[in-house]
Amino acid sequence: MRKLFLAVLICLVTAASACAADDVVRIGFYNCLTGQNAFGGQLELEGVQLAMTEFPEILGKKVELVVVDNKSDKVESANAVTRLIENDKVCAIIGSYGSSLSIAGGEVAETAKVPMLTTSSTNPLVTQGKKYSFRACFIDPQQGAGAATYAYRTLGYKKAALLVDVANDYSVGLATFFKNSFTKLGGEIVSDMRYQSGDQDFTAQLTEIISKGPDVVLLPAYFAEGAVILKQARELGATFRFMGGDAMDNPEMVTLGGDAIDGFIYTGFAYAPDMPNMNPVAAKFTENWKKAYPNKDTNANAALGYDCYIMIMDAIQRAGSAEPEKIRDALEATKDLPTVTGITTLDADHNPQKDIGILEIKGGKKTFVGTVVPEI
Repeated sequence: MRKLFLAVLICLVTAASACAADDVVRIGFYNCLTGQNAFGGQLELEGVQLAMTEFPEILGKKVELVVVDNKSDKVESANAVTRLIENDKVCAIIGSYGSSLSIAGGEVAETAKVPMLTTSSTNPLVTQGKKYSFRACFIDPQQGAGAATYAYRTLGYKKAALLVDVANDYSVGLATFFKNSFTKLGGEIVSDMRYQSGDQDFTAQLTEIISKGPDVVLLPAYFAEGAVILKQARELGATFRFMGGDAMDNPEMVTLGGDAIDGFIYTGFAYAPDMPNMNPVAAKFTENWKKAYPNKDTNANAALGYDCYIMIMDAIQRAGSAEPEKIRDALEATKDLPTVTGITTLDADHNPQKDIGILEIKGGKKTFVGTVVPEI
């Protein structure tokens, strides 16, 4: 295992960079700072900024972060990456929250041959077949299988239903992988209902699901719509358990859903500020976050923003250069790097193999239950 990255990053070297100014290395950041997914995007930005305060230089040069808002929109994501590459001349890019947005931005980065490291986008298509796209998070086949394994093996649920946003790549992908794993384990999918982003009334879908009597319903939604659905289900008298994915990891979910959120369980990244037995990097991140943001809770999104910055700095250090192609090659060779969300080694598809965290809302508060090894 590589020594803790602190020692590595302190040992700076001098190298020329085609995309850096004489005294600056420019890193691009595009994310959802406004729009539907602004909460996640803002946390990821704050995670990156926290890492920058700890490691403000690399190769003897100051690191400059160029931030662009993609407004939680696919077209704006592509435009944001274009601007970062063509106008700001960045040598690597971090972003974005939301798989659809990372796919759109990644296409631009791929054409321009600039490495992009996504924070929390879990859809396999983000990196699949790509030379310049990487990620710091697990992928939906692992997450979906983890949810199915926990539901079937640990909770003992045999009948499941799905409620899926068909307009969202993340939602469709996670539901598909859960379904495949749950049925492979021996479970039964008794209902597969659909809706579209922006819908407000889910009565018809929930009524149909209730009639099928599932033990658990997978709801791979973003937190705002998820909270509305959970509230409407409670009003209709639903008694089954709801499970979701990492996009539900937002304290506003409880504010929006109230008591209806209690008992909700979801998969997420293996980090929470109150989790036991933290690794040294996670413990340091948590300590520094509390100092920097004493009135704001952190979560895995901020941790992943932090991890992305560390991964890029580590790649630049090992490459001895801030040239995009050399950063790309070094990222591809990332192995045994200590990060907040675990030891990071990238596989052939540029995806890390990481534990799946299990979290539950109890008494209006998020509780880190533990981890699960997915049976895929």
